[in-house]
Amino acid sequence: MSVDAAPAPGTASQPRRAGAADLGIDLSDRDFWSRPPAERHAVFDRLRVERPFAFFAEPEIPNLPSGPGYHAVTRYADLEAISSQPAVFCSGEGAVSIQDIPADLNEFYGSLISMDDPRHAKIRRIVAKTFTPRMLERVVDSVAGIVDDVLARVRRQAAEGDGTFDVVADLAAPIPLRVICDMMGIPEQDRAMVLAKSNVILSGGDPELVEDEEDPLTGVLMAGIELAALMERLAAERLERPTDDLTTALVTTEVEGEKLTHQEIASFFILLLVAGNETTRNAISQGLLALQEHPDQRARWIADPGLTRTAVEEIVRWTSPVTWMRRTATRDGEVNGHPFTAGDKFLLFYAAANRDPEVFADPHRFDLARDPNPHVGFGSKGPHFCLGAHLARRELAVTFARVFEQLPDLEITGPPARLRSSFVNGLKRLPARLADSR
Repeated sequence: MSVDAAPAPGTASQPRRAGAADLGIDLSDRDFWSRPPAERHAVFDRLRVERPFAFFAEPEIPNLPSGPGYHAVTRYADLEAISSQPAVFCSGEGAVSIQDIPADLNEFYGSLISMDDPRHAKIRRIVAKTFTPRMLERVVDSVAGIVDDVLARVRRQAAEGDGTFDVVADLAAPIPLRVICDMMGIPEQDRAMVLAKSNVILSGGDPELVEDEEDPLTGVLMAGIELAALMERLAAERLERPTDDLTTALVTTEVEGEKLTHQEIASFFILLLVAGNETTRNAISQGLLALQEHPDQRARWIADPGLTRTAVEEIVRWTSPVTWMRRTATRDGEVNGHPFTAGDKFLLFYAAANRDPEVFADPHRFDLARDPNPHVGFGSKGPHFCLGAHLARRELAVTFARVFEQLPDLEITGPPARLRSSFVNGLKRLPARLADSR
């Protein structure tokens, strides 16, 4: 793994912008992301071997100018090299958008994800200080109660109806949403709005989730404005009437004389919804789907609860809920033999790296006992590794254990409706039933 300031004299380098049109591959085609995972991973397999830094034109998004294009990073070693050099490959130009967007919007929607040091370090220090051991212990302890309540509601719904329910809407979505909203102190009457608006922000322009398919950007902006207004209202209330929640801690915590502004708190809340709500939700729903598709692994886990640690890691690797993050080169150089110039964009395809056979033996095998499992489902090396990975692991471990105990008759009854998004590997719906409730 290497990142050099410039190619060594006299050495042969790969072409800087080698496209993939001759391979019949276009990762900017939105329809590509509606294809089944096996088909998408077959494309990533080919890119890793034949075109590991394939160059693609940027997708067209109404009201946003398209830029020069981006390199698709599909090999684990390349992704790790780029992630571990934040001074050379920055996040501040945009980490969650392929197109360049205005700096204030980039920071507003990306928060810590779209910052570089020293600002990133400052904000992260303040946020990390609010996550005291006492607060984390309280949140982690609350997960079991939340999961039990959600599963009990699923059981009642199935018993009172025809035995059917939707895994996404009725089981996977409520659990992380309630964890985050309880942690932040979001009033019950605002939670449906929080879920709806976070869905819009992460829709990827999916026509089912945005009001105007021809202008998805406006929908995203309006969703962000509503979430920001909620958090600014709560931040002001907590300054006057502090409580024992994370919002209070965020408005009162100070590091080296600095506090978070209300706008920074609103941006962090949006980040929590992206990183903590959507990713855990999709790991739960797609994890249940994977267990249905691999009944031997499901039976193995039920028979041996000691597999939970490795099983959770394998579910995150297998599902890779966040498909990519972007980095931008700050200077000319070379990474693992590939030359780049300042301003080049790189999409780090975590889903592809998590199936790299150079790192994972038999990578397309779902193996709940896989160990070691150095997946990048929570990010790779560097300052942007997921701040909430511990909580996410706890939510997943408790959810699957409780499902096995309380909903052993859960059966997936049809194919999932997949989110048409390159950024989030998500499900919109997953039909299921409880066999004993029919």
